Amino acid sequence: MNLPTPESLKRAVEIVGKIESLKAELTALLYGGKVAKTSGKRGRPAKADKAAKAPKAAKPKRQLSDEARARIIAAQKKRWAKVKKAAKKEAATEG
Repeated sequence: MNLPTPESLKRAVEIVGKIESLKAELTALLYGGKVAKTSGKRGRPAKADKAAKAPKAAKPKRQLSDEARARIIAAQKKRWAKVKKAAKKEAATEG
């Protein structure tokens, strides 16, 4: 079995890097835009890349009206009453 030498593996990595950069350049030529320099890593960009972008303005916090809050509370109480009623009924049939 012929295993590649460390030198041939290094050369293969160099070739793959060149292919990646040529692909990016070709894409830029065909579809317009800048040639994106890739770090050679796949996947989600590092947090440092995100920090370089301008942050969005913070949205003001939304507030519920008293009426909406009351409706939500009433609906939740109704759900809990239903659960407790079912549990009470189940306990009565077991015991």
